[in-house]
Amino acid sequence: MPQSDKAEIRLVLADVDGTLVTKEKLLTERAIRAVHKLRERGIRFAVTSGRPPKGMSMLIEPLAISEPVAGFNGGMFVKPDGEIIEQKTLPRDAAEKAIAVLRDHKVDVWVYSGDDWLVPDAEGPHVAREQWTVKFPPKVATDFGPALDRVVKIVGVSDDLELMKTVERDVQQALGDTASAARSQPYYVDITHPQANKGGVVLSLEKMLGIPASQIATFGDQPNDVLMFRKSGMSIAMGQASDEVKAQATHVSDSSEEEGFAKGIERFVLGEEE
Repeated sequence: MPQSDKAEIRLVLADVDGTLVTKEKLLTERAIRAVHKLRERGIRFAVTSGRPPKGMSMLIEPLAISEPVAGFNGGMFVKPDGEIIEQKTLPRDAAEKAIAVLRDHKVDVWVYSGDDWLVPDAEGPHVAREQWTVKFPPKVATDFGPALDRVVKIVGVSDDLELMKTVERDVQQALGDTASAARSQPYYVDITHPQANKGGVVLSLEKMLGIPASQIATFGDQPNDVLMFRKSGMSIAMGQASDEVKAQATHVSDSSEEEGFAKGIERFVLGEEE
């Protein structure tokens, strides 16, 4: 879809980690004010993330969110009160194949099934930080089998960032069109239903809210955000994003540590002078 900075924007859709919040997972006062300015102009606001929906519940009140919340990169849409609107689960054979590929690369595997976050080791890489981020603990499981009939997301986790680029590619090749796989952080590869990706979030909100994708502006910082950049009428990459991500966006703002989200709203969406 051709992108334009002249289109009327009626909805802003923002990634959360590294975009709406800082690296310390803080929602700044300026970001809150920017969202309220949107609403004063009649522009709606929604969020999407690889987080489970309840891992975004702390955003609902300060941002006065009334739109559907897209968790698991679009694998589950909920109302602001947590009521499920729809969810897309991975086929069991795709889930099994994904886990096998991740284990072949010797990266940790997390499984999100229903309301459960399952990990092999509570002391594993990034578990503590993820728990602090989403505000609920995982369950330890060495056998994921019983949970694989209702998997919304599988995550490969490793601090070997070059390896994770290879993992992303190999999972994509192994699963083909049976699943969507993309890095949501340099150390995470998220695997979801083939239609559960951030590009799909734009199209789902288009239908749910009756707002054309050409009138949606998207904000993000990671490779999986490029999928929603391509579907929306305007896209804003954060300043710390890679050159590859920036090249796919209509505009580039400052980093998430420099109020890049709020500045992007003010400058590119609302047209305010700095």
